Amino acid sequence: MSDFAMIQAAAKRLKGYSRRTPLLSSPFLDEIAGRRVLVKAECLQHTGSFKFRGGWSAISALTETQRARGVIAFSSGNHAQGVAAAAKAHGVAAVILMPADAPRLKIDNTRALGAEVVLYDRAAGEDRDAIGHQLAEARGLTLIKPYDEPQVIAGQGTTGLEIAEQAAAADVDAADVLVCCGGGGLTSGIALALEAKAPGLRVRPVEPERFDDVTRSLASGKIERNREISGSICDAVLTPSPGEITFPVLQRLCGPGVVVTEDEALHAVALAFVRLKIVLEPGGAVALAAALFHGDQIKGDAVIALATGGNVDAALFQRALSLYA
Repeated sequence: MSDFAMIQAAAKRLKGYSRRTPLLSSPFLDEIAGRRVLVKAECLQHTGSFKFRGGWSAISALTETQRARGVIAFSSGNHAQGVAAAAKAHGVAAVILMPADAPRLKIDNTRALGAEVVLYDRAAGEDRDAIGHQLAEARGLTLIKPYDEPQVIAGQGTTGLEIAEQAAAADVDAADVLVCCGGGGLTSGIALALEAKAPGLRVRPVEPERFDDVTRSLASGKIERNREISGSICDAVLTPSPGEITFPVLQRLCGPGVVVTEDEALHAVALAFVRLKIVLEPGGAVALAAALFHGDQIKGDAVIALATGGNVDAALFQRALSLYA
């Protein structure tokens, strides 16, 4: 299991390779939210999302023998690109298992980073875990899971180290930290980092409607599964259920989840572009949507929202901007 020492070690391996992303603000967003809104712009990270941190952390921790054999990962796109970029930088061959209905931009970007892309049909119920394990065993590849992997969680947790320092510099020592949440790798990693470095900051997972497995799991006290596995514009945060490794951390450290609509996510995409000058994908904007449109579920004079990814297709981005016009 990941712990704070692993996060610190991952931060050392990432130093000089990952970007220290800014904490942005806008008085216009503050007015909408009714409180101070600080946005951690991980969409400006290498490959356009926080996933680069976890990919680099995991690959940099492999043995020379494992690197020589290559790695495999499964992802709808952001973890795929993070692992592909980290693997290329380390001279490691990468096979990426992606759903056939993933955004074309993400599939193309992953291939452009030198990875071998294998597509599967998640809408038809094909099991990515089973396919991934079969490929890993057949080729001798090391599987790097998107969230239920200690070194990946540790890499994502380095985001929390930065948030702790940046929030302190902004004179914020008590606030909800809203995190776009799929399987919980980023959410649990940040929660572990903040427990050690900024205990006044409380992590809250944010999910899109119909894919609120973490929110329901926290409420029930046991791992819940989504009835659907695809069919949302928030593809970056669609997972069947919380991870076996991540869920105990979420239970121990996180506040209640927040659920937003797809329209709210699209409005957050538009507002992030107009007011912060950053590009977000819907799944990477759900935390900002919660900060802006679900203020009744948030306490305090300030809120921190993670902007986790910006790999959005042009047509969907145009759709979001049309809502602002």
